Amino acid sequence: MAQSHVLNSVKVKIIWDRLISVLEEQAKTLIRTSFTSILSDSEDLSAGLFNSKGEMIAQANTGTPGHINSMAIGVKHFLEHNPPETLRPGDVLLGNNPYEISGHLLDLTVVTPAFIYGKLVGYFASTCHCADIGGIGYSPNGESIFEEGLQIPYLKFYSKGVLNDVLKKIIVSNVRAPKEVMGDLHAQVLANEVAIKSLKKTMDEFGLEEIDAIGHEIMHRSEMAMREAIKNLPDGVYFNEMETDGFEQPIKLKCRLTISGDELEVDFTGSSPASMKGINVSLPYLTAYSTYIIKATIAPEVPNNHGSFRPVHIKAEKGSCVHAVPPMPTTGRHVLGQFAPECVMGAIHQVAPKTTIAEGATSIWSIPVSGDDFAYVAFSSGGMGARPNKDGLSATSFPSSVHGVSVEIMETNSPLIIQRKELRGDSGGAGQFRGGLGQVIQFTVESRNNWNLSSIFDRFKNGARGLDGGLTGACGAVYINGVKSTNSKAVYHLKAGDQVELYLPGGGGYGNPLDRPKEKVLSDLRNNYISKETAKKVYKLQQ
Repeated sequence: MAQSHVLNSVKVKIIWDRLISVLEEQAKTLIRTSFTSILSDSEDLSAGLFNSKGEMIAQANTGTPGHINSMAIGVKHFLEHNPPETLRPGDVLLGNNPYEISGHLLDLTVVTPAFIYGKLVGYFASTCHCADIGGIGYSPNGESIFEEGLQIPYLKFYSKGVLNDVLKKIIVSNVRAPKEVMGDLHAQVLANEVAIKSLKKTMDEFGLEEIDAIGHEIMHRSEMAMREAIKNLPDGVYFNEMETDGFEQPIKLKCRLTISGDELEVDFTGSSPASMKGINVSLPYLTAYSTYIIKATIAPEVPNNHGSFRPVHIKAEKGSCVHAVPPMPTTGRHVLGQFAPECVMGAIHQVAPKTTIAEGATSIWSIPVSGDDFAYVAFSSGGMGARPNKDGLSATSFPSSVHGVSVEIMETNSPLIIQRKELRGDSGGAGQFRGGLGQVIQFTVESRNNWNLSSIFDRFKNGARGLDGGLTGACGAVYINGVKSTNSKAVYHLKAGDQVELYLPGGGGYGNPLDRPKEKVLSDLRNNYISKETAKKVYKLQQ
């Protein structure tokens, strides 16, 4: 019996790894056939395999937690509106409900039923940020979902292999970048088809007639491993809170972390009420990032799937800033949504200090520019918080993991002209381990016409806090034609030749700055990561 168990375990591991390979092929196909740098370079996407009940068995390594984990929750809604018995080979489903999937209309989810051996064995899905979805554009200024763009209910994009031409015309008529939006959508469809073919090869090789059984085993093992990790933490209730810029007024996030045996709950009750503007977070997006940071800090080796989510529970008050309900606006949901895991990590630090990092710049500094005939968004990042044994990473997105886009790609694919892009000295919080640096980006738009910039930024007023004696990172700032803005969330109506400068925030430091080795301080000084004044005043460097 023991030998049989070992052999079964080996087979499960081999099939498991093969499924990850299938999903990586799905993600890479999507990246290579996409029309925008949002997918091809920033990789703002997800790819996953689901069983016949719509539970996520496995995900691609490529992608962002906000897309992956919210898609894991959202696929079941597609099946509620399109029951399995109504689906046929060649069907492809499309939707972007922000309250049930990834939080704003700009994320399009494509779900393809996998018919193999004449029966429906599961589903492949991807969620991707699109170039435009109409409405007022990628802006936090909407006051209801109806202003923010096109809502696509859980519809058939393809029926038995035939494109839904009516739906296509509706999408094309509502977006500012129809070629890019439709191109990326078809890339999602193609990637799912490639994944189905690869899954069939895997099933042929291992003699599988369905995937629910292997999926059950994978999810069960992940659940047990996650429960064991939680059991290793001391039972108790732990609190943390943080303040963000908000929109009309500052927004406070509060979380209560409760550990009881092999179950863990995070409750955001007490966080600020909803904003009138589009920075509210839906519960699936909140759950996506909260579960991600929990697993990353206490059980990073456990695979991400439906099983690993079972012992973790995320709660928030309906109608609050972190549990948006219709018709609350949500376009800029990534700002608060990515502060939430930092809030959770602050609570986890009280029970597992060596697994957590200091606060970082946190939210992505998206650069959405648009005109009458174009819409483009590039992603940029400030500094990560310092780690318990290393400096924070500079100009690196966390917790999102979305990639920055090179100057060459931006200038090739858009009218953006980047005049300056460099690391921002003295932006990382001082500490035994220094916070990651933000960056300075100066740009204009090559256009004879007026253009718009939507700033959906944060940390103008509250820098990233350090840990265990580490200092706070520098706050962010925006200058329009040399004039400093006082509002981190606004739409700027600009003219040809207008200049924009972004000063992205840095990460918090970790540990007492006086414990930083002299050679590291000197290295930072040589590389212009810190100034002579900081070296002397903060690190007490005597030369």
